[in-house]
Amino acid sequence: MPSKKSPRKGSLQFWPRKRVNKFLPRVNWDAINSGKNLKGFICYKAGMKSAFVKDDTPNSMTKGKKIIIPVTILECPAMKIFSIRFYKDGKVSKEILAQSFEKELKKKVKLPKKKIEVKFEGDYDDVRVIVYSVVKKAGLKKSPDLIELGLAGDVESKVNFIKEKLGKEILVSDIFEKGQLVDLRGLTKGKGLVGPVKRFGITLKSHKSEKGVRRPGSIGPWHPARVTFRVPMAGQLGMFTRVIYNNQIIDLGKSEGKFKNIKNYGDVKTDYVIVSGSVQGPAKRQLLITTPLRETKKQKKKNYSLEELR
Repeated sequence: MPSKKSPRKGSLQFWPRKRVNKFLPRVNWDAINSGKNLKGFICYKAGMKSAFVKDDTPNSMTKGKKIIIPVTILECPAMKIFSIRFYKDGKVSKEILAQSFEKELKKKVKLPKKKIEVKFEGDYDDVRVIVYSVVKKAGLKKSPDLIELGLAGDVESKVNFIKEKLGKEILVSDIFEKGQLVDLRGLTKGKGLVGPVKRFGITLKSHKSEKGVRRPGSIGPWHPARVTFRVPMAGQLGMFTRVIYNNQIIDLGKSEGKFKNIKNYGDVKTDYVIVSGSVQGPAKRQLLITTPLRETKKQKKKNYSLEELR
């Protein structure tokens, strides 16, 4: 009887499988398509709902009809600029702190005692900003989240946008619009220590198997006398950085009491964004909405108008 063979278990694209060091992931901005002003926005996952939408997608089998789709509600409190970074030859040549900050930032970063004048003089190739969320308005927590974000356009338009928004609040409606495709970057739910069957999807052994059923049949040969990293073993699952591509914005705006008593979250008090489909992470998880890395024709042509949430 021939020996059983199957493809290897567990993608080596995601390795090592361990918890990340920070909640909001770093983004390769050179690969992102240019958007409107900022290329991203910090948001917080509230929960999922079922949405009645009218399908106006061309050539769709349900065109003109009302259909039900799963949607995710994201709360997007306003952001402010923390500092401006000037880049020369791909490296940070100068960083200037903005002049006004929230008190809660003192717990997270060291702030200067004296105010520094913001000057945009000098020789540089690119300008980016470090922004923070004014999350205390959402009532989730006090300490804000910080992330470096790229800007769209040439250097002059980037500087003009920064000058306009210094010390002011940036709203999600300033960056994204209804019907736009977005990517969502963040961490998955944490599962803790789990076995190789759940972690890598290996097959359960026979019920007559010796020394356990939910374990690999062999962890390697006698020589080389070590267990390689490719062997599926028990370990950490979850709290991994993942990206959900091409989710469409179904609706966005000010909450004004629309969403109350969401399970495990509470009330949405600030601005919100409703995206189609599911998003990684539990309730209250901080995520990063970004302009799409690679739009697909199938997702881009979808045209839904929101009728009702359930």
